[in-house]
Amino acid sequence: MSNSTNRRGEPPHIAILQSGLGQSNPFFRLAAMLASHNCTVTFIMITTQPTVSAAESTHISSFFSSHPEINRIDFDIPAFNTSSSTTNDPFIVHFEAINHSIHLLVPVLSSLPRPPSAIFSDFVVAAGLSQIIADLDIPHYIVSTTSARFFSTVAYLPVLISETPSKFGDNSADVEIPGLDPLLVSSIPPTWLDDSPWNYLLRVYLIPNAQSLPKVKGVLINTFNWFEAETIVALNKGMVLSNLPTVFPIGPLNPHELKKCLKIPWLDLQCAESVVYVNCGSREPMPTDQLIELGNALEISGCTFLWILKGNKMQKVGNDEELRELLGDTFIERTKNKGRILKGWVNQEEILAHPAIGGFVSQCEWDSVMEAARQGVPMLAWPQHGDQKMNAEVMEKAGLGVWAKDWGWDGERLVKGEEIKEMVKQVMEDVNLRGKAMKIREEARKAWEVGGSSEKELMGLIEMLIQKEGN
Repeated sequence: MSNSTNRRGEPPHIAILQSGLGQSNPFFRLAAMLASHNCTVTFIMITTQPTVSAAESTHISSFFSSHPEINRIDFDIPAFNTSSSTTNDPFIVHFEAINHSIHLLVPVLSSLPRPPSAIFSDFVVAAGLSQIIADLDIPHYIVSTTSARFFSTVAYLPVLISETPSKFGDNSADVEIPGLDPLLVSSIPPTWLDDSPWNYLLRVYLIPNAQSLPKVKGVLINTFNWFEAETIVALNKGMVLSNLPTVFPIGPLNPHELKKCLKIPWLDLQCAESVVYVNCGSREPMPTDQLIELGNALEISGCTFLWILKGNKMQKVGNDEELRELLGDTFIERTKNKGRILKGWVNQEEILAHPAIGGFVSQCEWDSVMEAARQGVPMLAWPQHGDQKMNAEVMEKAGLGVWAKDWGWDGERLVKGEEIKEMVKQVMEDVNLRGKAMKIREEARKAWEVGGSSEKELMGLIEMLIQKEGN
């Protein structure tokens, strides 16, 4: 298709609503990709969000500065009265604030110079948004930032809860989802099975949004056919549930250009595939004792390393002296010739694309998995929260890396440095694993060639919106 315009000569207008409760990078990448295909894009940002770091805030500003063709609208919602909330958890409070204020989006949409051809939102606002835009005749699509495997589990969750509640909570039995391999109970987030405040999210967030999926027109997933072929077929053939919308696998989402990118001259001096890149999570830091064991592992592995430290704990680490206090008095001195530690947000895809990077230690956030797939970097998965064990299962099955299944969830046990070292060395030294990762890189890039599976999915969706505009 040479030009994404309709019969009146206007490109489709897509409004993107990102709640602030998930990863922003996939939404930015999707917005940039749509704009590059001549779509008019309005990006609606909910401004009452949980606290973000200064680096994240700079990243957001840099994105819009680098993409002036994307129209940004800040959607201000009233702060939620926490006295009526079930918890002080910022995620839940923010979700409740959105839930109570989503109706205020109607005048925002109505005031746009041109009505949207479609609205793309994340899963957390699926139920509320479907209700308020039903009368506006705007097609609603969900943007899923997790694996197709985890999305399938969430979509099927109302059935699991209503029909097999005892089996769902039985730690000795696998969970059966039609059309898919059995799901290990150990891969289900513990917060789904206990009596913590997160059960609020199960009842009021996950279940209602999952039940609203039949009302949306489609689901865009940051994955590709080759990587999750069986799951995508099961979803689109109605094997998981017969009433789910069409799934559009459009990954790995292309990285977007930024005016300012972090440069790491030290990395340019390292040998090809010699550096293990360590980035364990964007928000929740590991306990201090586990960070120390990870540092020990990197030191005794003998590998050159680039270690990114993030989370609220890292925001308080302002200089090397405080870093020494966290990791041990002499760690930085002992490893100064073998590694570098950076604090805060980095352009991860740029790092993974560097020829010096030979392995990636990650919690297995899905965005990270797709970035590693796109660059062909073998992974050591260390899942800590949420969807990460199911993501690790998909990653390992595809051949992109390895997963230490007995390390448990975050805080279940202290994983010793010697254990971590052995897994790091496996990822860095296994020639067969590296070959599989390079094959995945080839398949990921084929998906975005002209006529590739992901390219056809996105262009087909744009064509559908063009036809709607022209009618």
